[in-house]
Amino acid sequence: MLVASTDVPHGMAPWQVARKSVVSCVSDLAAKGVQPYAAMISLGLPKNCTRPYVEGLANGFAGASKEFGVRMVGGDTNEASGLVIDCSLIGFASRMPTRTGAKPGDVVVISGTFGLTPAGLGILMRDAKGAGAFRKYAVESVLEPKPRQRFGIALAKFFSSSIDSSDGLAISLYELAGQSGVNIVIDIVPAADGVEKFAQENGLDAHELVFHGGEEYEIVATIPKSRLNRAISAAKKSGIALHIIGRVQRGPGDVFVGKKLLENKGYVHFDMR
Repeated sequence: MLVASTDVPHGMAPWQVARKSVVSCVSDLAAKGVQPYAAMISLGLPKNCTRPYVEGLANGFAGASKEFGVRMVGGDTNEASGLVIDCSLIGFASRMPTRTGAKPGDVVVISGTFGLTPAGLGILMRDAKGAGAFRKYAVESVLEPKPRQRFGIALAKFFSSSIDSSDGLAISLYELAGQSGVNIVIDIVPAADGVEKFAQENGLDAHELVFHGGEEYEIVATIPKSRLNRAISAAKKSGIALHIIGRVQRGPGDVFVGKKLLENKGYVHFDMR
């Protein structure tokens, strides 16, 4: 469910809003290796919603349908105090990794780096400093997020556990660790290029941006060492980057960055404004 008051930053066009509502569902399915098939989309529209805005939403849904191979098969409309989009996405897979399958000895992998989207939100929402290519890519990551559909569909068969990271890297790691009954140790902090400099220029903590920012549609997963070489080969064959950032150990469900316990927090919808 996308709620404009908490999920739509300043500067997002109607077609981007509609696309984002589909992206969030595509990302969840991608984390399980599921190709989306059909979508039911319901709209809550405010009284003051203009025809051009609604047409922009329609264009966004049409574009997302083509981009992700999703059939828009129905839904509902109603009046609401603010824009609400509810997207229910259906797909099929013969096997889906759960959040409970991580085992000691597995490696922790991700589909991409972190911190760029929280930086983009800072630029859009709080006029944070950012220039050049970094500013461009940070803002684009917010307005036009890229779910890791190819990554999930190509590699999910090797995962012992997996999750979409839109609530933040820390929360996602804790979810896998807690549900699997193991500890996770992060050896490599997966900061996007330019995040450290952005944090310094704006008096922010790069660690916070990477682990607790959220709104990023990456995939976080664990892979048994016995499947790792096959996963690496499959990633190369598909032209996909596979980042190994940590390992799974015995434990009660904690997450560490090196030897330091990671705080379990992430993106909070109610704090956006």
